[in-house]
Amino acid sequence: MRRFLVALGAALLAATGAVVALGSPAYAATGLHVVGTDIYEANGSKFIMRGVNHAHTWYTNQTSSFANIKAAGANTVRVVLSGGRWTANSASDVANVISLCKANKLICVLEDHDTTGYGEDSAAYTLDQAVNYWISLKSVLVGQEDYISINIGNEPIGNNNPSQWTAATTAAIKKMRDNGFQHLLMIDAPNWGQDWQTVMRDNAQTVLDADAQHNTILSIHMYSVYAQASTITAYLDAFKAKGWPLLIGEFGWQFDSSQVADQTVIAEAVSRGLGYLGWSWSGNTDPILDMVLSFDTNQKTTWYNRVFGGANGITATAKQATIFGTSTSSPTVSPSQSSSSPSPSPSSSSPSTGKTCTAAYSIAGQWPGGFQGEVKVTAGSSAISGWTVTWTYANGQTVANAWSATVTSSGSAVTARNVSYNGSVGAGASTSFGFLGSWTGTNSVPAVTCTAT
Repeated sequence: MRRFLVALGAALLAATGAVVALGSPAYAATGLHVVGTDIYEANGSKFIMRGVNHAHTWYTNQTSSFANIKAAGANTVRVVLSGGRWTANSASDVANVISLCKANKLICVLEDHDTTGYGEDSAAYTLDQAVNYWISLKSVLVGQEDYISINIGNEPIGNNNPSQWTAATTAAIKKMRDNGFQHLLMIDAPNWGQDWQTVMRDNAQTVLDADAQHNTILSIHMYSVYAQASTITAYLDAFKAKGWPLLIGEFGWQFDSSQVADQTVIAEAVSRGLGYLGWSWSGNTDPILDMVLSFDTNQKTTWYNRVFGGANGITATAKQATIFGTSTSSPTVSPSQSSSSPSPSPSSSSPSTGKTCTAAYSIAGQWPGGFQGEVKVTAGSSAISGWTVTWTYANGQTVANAWSATVTSSGSAVTARNVSYNGSVGAGASTSFGFLGSWTGTNSVPAVTCTAT
């Protein structure tokens, strides 16, 4: 997505094509890899990207965004980088980005934004220049194959001569592999990522065959071209029929005066098991596509609610990568923070008969003035359909924002109730929620009470 939004107003051509069967490709011995149409972790667990884009290269001081994106429920963040078209992101800066992703249990897609609109935008870099940037970062990228994917170049060809995309992309993939990169590679479409002239759709096999490791996934960006549900489904159907790996690397809900069928994008991605990454967390010149305004999580927008909320939204459908463990609640806020030992405090005040639950409160991370809390809720001997956890702070702590629960406060008393997707808990099973809070002086662990329905 270009930083300055431009309406294309072009129609996507109908998607057609015969079925081409693909076998299970080879992949690197470790790290994220493609098998068939899907992404898998090194241990064989399927991973579906659900997350957002973050404009890091223009806002390098907004490092709290990684924790906030995780707190909202995402499992992936696509990070905008530059090798020189804008202020270049150095190897040390990129290493810190990777550390932030790992600390906050996010899979990190690193993308070079320099290539945006090549052939139409005179400032754009070539894909070959983008590969040279990745080579310059190799020392901080190698060894991170479990945690990162490399998106070689963002929207690498504009609307002028999009047919050049095929040769440029195959050459870029080969150069990456020749220089020893074993990472999962991500490839954007031409036409500013929207492929409305179907160059990627018609030449994807050539591009995939260029990767000797068969570890490349294709990425479509869905904006104004994708205003109709039928256009979205036709495009996705074409890739499904050909057995090609695809994800929706960017999409929005409005694009100047044009609308995007964003709920169709989300619903189709979920029904097909495709990843999707919304554009973008914050910082757009036109804030219509900001999920939070001015990087402030207290200023959530309509777009935030559309992409995170609902049965197909990120909060309900994102599953944390197993490389970070099995917990679905999340992050430490920065790799440099000190972390206190978790201090669970289980209790239950449910009636002696009927449905019961216990809750355990712990401090997952703490830093001057702030902390991250997590609460594990466990059902008793019978399954429950809802739960409420309460506690009272003794030292003036406050809850700022929460995920996987609806949390309200009245003075020092805090009440957390389940949300739509985690109220039903089987007998003896557990769920969890988390929150960010503030403290001064003492941050003691309160006693908690859990009641069930």
